[in-house]
Amino acid sequence: MRSTRVLAPPGGARAEDVVADDVPAPPAAPRRGRAARGRPVPWRVTLRRDWPLYALAVAPVLFLLVFRYLPMAGNAIAFRRFRPGGSIFGDEFVGLRYIQMFMNDPTFWAVFTNTIVLGGLTLLVCFPLPIVLALMLNELRSRRFKRVVQSISYLPHFLSVVIVVGMLMQLLSLQGTVNQLIEGLGGDAVPFLQRPEWFRVIYVGSEMWQTVGWGTILYLAALTTVDTSLYEAARIDGANRWQQTWHVTLPGIRPTMVTLLILNVGTFLNVGFEKVLLLYNPLTYETADVISTYLYRVGLVSNNLSYAAAIGLFQAVIGLIMILTANLISRRAVGASLW
Repeated sequence: MRSTRVLAPPGGARAEDVVADDVPAPPAAPRRGRAARGRPVPWRVTLRRDWPLYALAVAPVLFLLVFRYLPMAGNAIAFRRFRPGGSIFGDEFVGLRYIQMFMNDPTFWAVFTNTIVLGGLTLLVCFPLPIVLALMLNELRSRRFKRVVQSISYLPHFLSVVIVVGMLMQLLSLQGTVNQLIEGLGGDAVPFLQRPEWFRVIYVGSEMWQTVGWGTILYLAALTTVDTSLYEAARIDGANRWQQTWHVTLPGIRPTMVTLLILNVGTFLNVGFEKVLLLYNPLTYETADVISTYLYRVGLVSNNLSYAAAIGLFQAVIGLIMILTANLISRRAVGASLW
């Protein structure tokens, strides 16, 4: 842009009456593009621009289609009689016959009660512990000690369920370490794995040991997003460490807590099949048998696939209702939800 010099006019004319010819005109307003006018960008342009992201999403989408959505077609045999060697969708329509069967089956309702109790205990004990551990690790000032504690707490997550159950059997058998300590203190050996009243304690304790460290990862990541100026303001107002945690830290990670709680409620009835199957035995069916193991015995062992499909469909519907209810309550109560 050129600099403009205005000269005083002759004859006493005022300077503001002189029009500078060399002052450039203001630039014209730019034309609004397609995106500025609110028109959607064509999908070809988006695909060409973000193709690496779409390429990364191909494998998860295929996994969901093959192992989650396509098997839903098998729910048709919950309303049809399935015979081995016949159609995969059943040979004869029987309506709600199999649903009425498990509704009137006292064994199913005992199994359903065990699932509710075991899932409720697991959620009640294992959900808050990662939050507590993350808050404790967040207060540590020694980075080396913090890394050591994190590594020790994470390691059980990477152990196979078979290894965990094998360790439990070695520790809790009649000649195991726990009973050796009991006998050393003058007591009698306790058959922990054959007593129904001990199964829930063993299962929940092993789940707590195996999952609490891994669950802290998301909460530690959420703690890094809390604004540090809020802590400074709380200290100026005279808040101690507990009050800062209650009024600043917990509200800061509340969206993460609510999201994980809703997801855990959605899988409430899906109590760990592998661990229960490896730990339980006919002596502990009273408290150990859950829906997943009952489905395994009824569907695969007894070859009553239509009956098992009806129970599985009922379990899925209950889980869907629970996650929708939890999401609605969360949105109304705390203002955070999945959708």
